[in-house]
Amino acid sequence: MEIVPKDHAEAVAVFRSQIVGALAQRALDHGELRAELVRLSEQAFRPPGSQLTHRFSVTTLERWLYRFKHGGIDALKPKPRSDRGRARELDAAVRKLLVDIRREHPSASVSLILRTLVADGRLAAGAVSASTVRRLMREAGLDRVSLRDSTGSKTRLRWQAERPNALWHGDVCYGPQLVVGREKKPLRIHALVDDASRYVLAIEAMHQEREIDMLGLFVRALRKHGAPDVLYLDNGATYRGDILALACARLSLSLLHARPYDPEARGKMERFWRTLREGSLDFMGSLSSLHEVNVRLYAFADEHYHRAPHAGLMGRTPAAVWEEALAQRPPEPLNESRLRQALTVRERRRVRRDTTVDIEGVTYELDQGFLAGRLVTAAWCLLDQPLAPWVEHDGEVYALHAVDVLANATRERPPRRPGEPAHDPVDFDPTRALLDRTLGRAARKDI
Repeated sequence: MEIVPKDHAEAVAVFRSQIVGALAQRALDHGELRAELVRLSEQAFRPPGSQLTHRFSVTTLERWLYRFKHGGIDALKPKPRSDRGRARELDAAVRKLLVDIRREHPSASVSLILRTLVADGRLAAGAVSASTVRRLMREAGLDRVSLRDSTGSKTRLRWQAERPNALWHGDVCYGPQLVVGREKKPLRIHALVDDASRYVLAIEAMHQEREIDMLGLFVRALRKHGAPDVLYLDNGATYRGDILALACARLSLSLLHARPYDPEARGKMERFWRTLREGSLDFMGSLSSLHEVNVRLYAFADEHYHRAPHAGLMGRTPAAVWEEALAQRPPEPLNESRLRQALTVRERRRVRRDTTVDIEGVTYELDQGFLAGRLVTAAWCLLDQPLAPWVEHDGEVYALHAVDVLANATRERPPRRPGEPAHDPVDFDPTRALLDRTLGRAARKDI
């Protein structure tokens, strides 16, 4: 391991000691020392951090020599100005005004502050430069970077889940547009990443950014890796739907959302997107299909990302951390019936008079005509693609099938209640009952 000066001041002190250090070890009388200093003053040296060479006067070299003899290398360090960074051309009143403005209006730029003060007549035009004011803001801890990092009521801390498969991150990244024929289509990369290992659990390119798309990706990861303890998602509308929240509740896992407009809270996911862009997405401009994008995403994840040392893992690879965790604690397989139950949607719907209902934009029909006009519970499982919905009513389950309007044009109309026995006509005549009352006829006794 190389030992280097801790800062520029120490580097300068080492540089000066190398010039006069040899003289400090020699016993020279006054005339010999003077001759050696004159010889050194005629030589050119390149100071640390400089591209140019310099010659130093006899007086300067003599001062360095005696400082080195009495105080060692620390005495050769250059002393900073006592007013460094304090904008000497600004008086106390102007400095206070500038600092107060930035504190009250942290989004105001230095140029805007100076322009406004000049327009108000509180500062002469050209009296102070923008760079001087920026140095003042840095000294007061009010520069843009300091203000950005100090926002919020709590200190931001670096954190990590205690073990792999404890917390999953989910997010969407916008990729370059795909040119399909003559049409440009958006590219959305959906991904799930494990927090503790940075392992990519699932990734897929799509054209949409919908809740159902992320849910499908989530299901594939659940079947392969089991269920995590926590699913940590962005705060966008894509992840705020009732279906996703209900599915997580049924699977007994917590669903968390990041604070709005706080990308730093999801730093691991943002860092993965940056790595993906630099290593893959930025070079997909010539592709024209989702299949071409997806196979490249899988290759990038398996052949590079999972095998590359990760700084956040102390130089270990995501694949090594993930596989070691699985060997110590294999994930519990997720029961398929439990998964179906968690992803079954039930909604109250009224059956139309033609025995049809709409589900997810598709019109379905019932063969049970007696349900026409009734409120029923329509149900479907999101695992079924295409959907195979059904109706639940009074403890019975009735299948739904897509409407075929052309077949229905020639189809025989089914009875409302198939298998119901025939019965005799019911004797019911309201006008005769009124006539019998008018004529005084005896009321009928039979039922």
